[in-house]
Amino acid sequence: MDKKKHIVVIGGSAAGPKTAARAKRLDQDAEVTIIQMAPELSMASCGYPYFVGGVFNDRNQLLSTPYGEVRDPDFFWNTKGITARTSTEVTAIDREKRLVTCRNLETNDIDQVPYDKLVIATGATARKPPLPGIDLEGVTTLQSMKDADFLRKIRDDKDITNAVVIGGGLIGIETCEALQLSGIDITVVELLPQILMFLDWELAKILENHVKSKAANVLTDIGVAEFIGKDGKLTAVKLANGTELPCNLAVMAIGVQPNTRLADEAGLKIGPTGGIEVNPFMQTTDPNIYAVGDCVEINHRITGARTRAPFGDLANLQGRVTGENVVLGNTAQFPGTIHTGICKVFDFSAGSTGLSEANAKAAGYENIVTVINASLDKPEFMGAKLLISKLVADGRTGKILGVQCVGPGDVSKQIATAAMAILGNLTVHDLVNADLPYAPPFSLPIDHFIASAHLLENKMKGRLNGISSLEMKKLLDSESTPFILDVRTPDEYNMMRIGIGETLIPISDLRNRLQDLPQDKDQEIVCYCKISLRGYEAQRLLEAHGWKNVKVLEGGVMAWPFGREK
Repeated sequence: MDKKKHIVVIGGSAAGPKTAARAKRLDQDAEVTIIQMAPELSMASCGYPYFVGGVFNDRNQLLSTPYGEVRDPDFFWNTKGITARTSTEVTAIDREKRLVTCRNLETNDIDQVPYDKLVIATGATARKPPLPGIDLEGVTTLQSMKDADFLRKIRDDKDITNAVVIGGGLIGIETCEALQLSGIDITVVELLPQILMFLDWELAKILENHVKSKAANVLTDIGVAEFIGKDGKLTAVKLANGTELPCNLAVMAIGVQPNTRLADEAGLKIGPTGGIEVNPFMQTTDPNIYAVGDCVEINHRITGARTRAPFGDLANLQGRVTGENVVLGNTAQFPGTIHTGICKVFDFSAGSTGLSEANAKAAGYENIVTVINASLDKPEFMGAKLLISKLVADGRTGKILGVQCVGPGDVSKQIATAAMAILGNLTVHDLVNADLPYAPPFSLPIDHFIASAHLLENKMKGRLNGISSLEMKKLLDSESTPFILDVRTPDEYNMMRIGIGETLIPISDLRNRLQDLPQDKDQEIVCYCKISLRGYEAQRLLEAHGWKNVKVLEGGVMAWPFGREK
């Protein structure tokens, strides 16, 4: 009698192969089979934009191990003892008989594969709304190796000069950069009021300004109405307001939808967000069937709500848990996500972890405190670069809810540190004396992350009276404009300034020029400098001399997301 476990994995991108490999490592006697619809296996899909953009030229690097061996069916069999069937579609799951029905896409042959444990790792599909002209040649996504090959050929052939990227999320912005660096004029069209919705508006606007500085146009708050073509080929994208953008290429990057058809037809429960419902063991409502990766919904570790998080790192982590559970029983758990992510935006990076301010409010948090910090990632003499961070905390407990960071500096370090702080349930007060590594090549004596915590603690204790750029803009647009005090040097002012009616009094002169300020001690005064460190010094000085309504523009000139005079 055959006592070997028969484990079948449907899907061979990220989560599926990780599940299969983990299961085989833990049970060498198990018969593990991967069934993959695409001709490739273990594709590094997050690398597609960089292949398209020419960061590397060998497409096999998207399919290879760290030591350069292509992960094809021969590799899986010879190295891991796993059977991998590519170009094969699973058409049905028979839960009662524990069989999956397969169709070979090259020969149309149909057969059935038995399983003891089944893993659904069918991933997600790029969203393509039913717009007129969506099937024109030149309208594509960046979801598969086929898509990457298509866009890479466009880059190499250099026949296209104008393209439209529809969607300002992670893939959209990465695709924008890849094509723009290839010499193609790009317009990004985003239906929502901002790009990169994992950021709050003011940080997203800084990124938008940076994208525009790289000669790529960005249009927000506008949708696409149709694709216009001639002889079956794309010639323009028509926007909802009637504007036509001439182009021969349009990349749809408006998110993904989980591939749940097989699970749904098999009677497995689909959750409220549209993903396959799984428990912490990654087990579906059938105890013999598990699901992993972009097709599932999981727990949000801060809010407790169900969420979808189609990220490659989470797919691998879920696969590791599932591979253990299908051979050893439910011994491992996947606790969920805090939505940590990062992307490259030309010379900047943009990252976030946890909840943005907008998401915290949507989740029902009523007492939220935030602060924006603009400062350097290391000393000037070590080639410092700017970082702009926003911390979001629960004002009642001080618990960190989320952190966002953008800029040319080391964003990844900031977000990685913040993610562990959130997972550790740390408060602002825990972080102000955090023991992080310091040496001039790597950070300032007080790291940017710790400095951000200092600012937020000062704000929570009533010492820093901060005002955000959005709040400042509302004041400027109202009839009660405050007295605006720029405390930088004249050289700094002449080189770069906001131009909002500010008065320049350098911090070194301020003690001797208090008579130049409004003598009504109730008059609202907003102070700032390049990053508002001196702005805070000014606030404390003026309060000591009796002014009662002094604020500091958080992040100063460098975090100002609106237009500048100079």
